[in-house]
Amino acid sequence: MSNQNGTPLDETSSHQTSRRRLLKAGAGIALTALAVPTLSSTAIAHFPENLDIDVKPDNDSNEIDRSSRGVVPVAVLQTDEFDPTSEAIRYRFGSPAAVESGGGACPVHEEAVEDIDGDGNDDLMLHFAVQDAGFESGETEAELRWERDESGEHGLSGRDSVRIVGDNEKHENKDDSMKTDEHKHGNDHQHGGEHQSEDEC
Repeated sequence: MSNQNGTPLDETSSHQTSRRRLLKAGAGIALTALAVPTLSSTAIAHFPENLDIDVKPDNDSNEIDRSSRGVVPVAVLQTDEFDPTSEAIRYRFGSPAAVESGGGACPVHEEAVEDIDGDGNDDLMLHFAVQDAGFESGETEAELRWERDESGEHGLSGRDSVRIVGDNEKHENKDDSMKTDEHKHGNDHQHGGEHQSEDEC
């Protein structure tokens, strides 16, 4: 059988099927092309958890009184993947939720370079104001983020367990949380120059 133009119906049907397949393939390529920027923009803001940190290295409880006006020491330990003593000081510390939303505390005082974990490598000791860290009572983790550049879109992160207590909660190491201005290791190996803390994280 033929259509009005004299073309066999089976040939016409074959042409229509091929045309539909071509249109579907083209649409699939277009959708894939549109999806690439979305995936890339998501990856830009990703902070892999590659930092090895130790909150309050001399305190096993890692207790932080969120009502304290003091500071909390945080050690950034040197690993094969990351040497904190050779990178810019761009850190934010505090509640994971606060840090993820762009908040958290910036380093205060001058940083110190010393071997915190006794492995023979220099580590970086930083201090952060407790009241800027955004902790809530009952939280069990603290996060530290290092920003690779000033855009704040690339970097690394690390977490450590903590015990956050509030204004009226009793805790065993209250005095310890108020004595963090001077770490017991001292500042014998303070490192200046390019490692001066910046006004912005």
